Amino acid sequence: MKIAIIGLGKMGKQIARKLHESGHSVIAHNRSRESVDDMAALGMTPAYTREDVVKSFGREPVILWIMVPSDAVDQELAEWLKIVPKKSILIDGGNSDFRLTKKRAEFVSKNGSILLDIGTSGGVWGYQNGFCMMAGGDKEAFRAVESVLKTLSLPSGTYHHFGESGSGHYVKMTHNAIEYGIMESLAEGYRILKEGPYQNLDLAAAGEVWQHHSVITSWLNELTKDAIKENPQLEGVNGKVAESGEARWALEVARDFKIETPSIQSAFDVRLASQKGNVNFATKLLALMRNAFGGHKINEK
Repeated sequence: MKIAIIGLGKMGKQIARKLHESGHSVIAHNRSRESVDDMAALGMTPAYTREDVVKSFGREPVILWIMVPSDAVDQELAEWLKIVPKKSILIDGGNSDFRLTKKRAEFVSKNGSILLDIGTSGGVWGYQNGFCMMAGGDKEAFRAVESVLKTLSLPSGTYHHFGESGSGHYVKMTHNAIEYGIMESLAEGYRILKEGPYQNLDLAAAGEVWQHHSVITSWLNELTKDAIKENPQLEGVNGKVAESGEARWALEVARDFKIETPSIQSAFDVRLASQKGNVNFATKLLALMRNAFGGHKINEK
């Protein structure tokens, strides 16, 4: 399938490579010319302008997979809708507020095209392990791009269409809110090991033991114990942890529907406090976890 990847950051670059190496015809576009050059060197079709992208499709249907920050999606969609032909399929593969996604889908539809929301998980390991994708929007458009999703899910990822517009981003938002809570619990547990009554416990060894079919065996724990093994004192980590929106949106929904979420709220509050200087061994671990699975900066300003 011919598809354009718009935005060649940490995730977009991996998606483009995985599709290209699996035989899809990939058009690579990014604001920076250097990123496009890198993809062209791998054999993808370079597109340095939006017009280049559209021309590269020729008479084939235009399909754009957009991987940009959530606050840039509105402008990105508006610019593409000026030049893409009617019935084009635009995919928002980033982390967007599902409430905005529903409005954006209506805007795209009024302009003659279709917006799919495909929340994408797997972090910087998705290229190797396969991505986990949560889709919402028009079912026929979903089926039209399903071959792309099958490729991206290999070898051990998966995907599912959850329903109307916004549902994919809603499921991904909830996933990320859960992620906040699990990360916080792991970080606090390792801090208890570090600062409790037994001195000089081997934290990495404890994590390794837990990884052998204990109740808390998980990928996040694996990443955490590996980070501790590499840097036992967490040197060079300032402990400030960013919140990128998803848990905030989930908590807003929870309040609207009177759903109690004490674990997610507490994990969210810890991140806000860390940004004000309330840092410790646990928040440093959170920063290292985010870097391990998502390639996020270890030290936030």
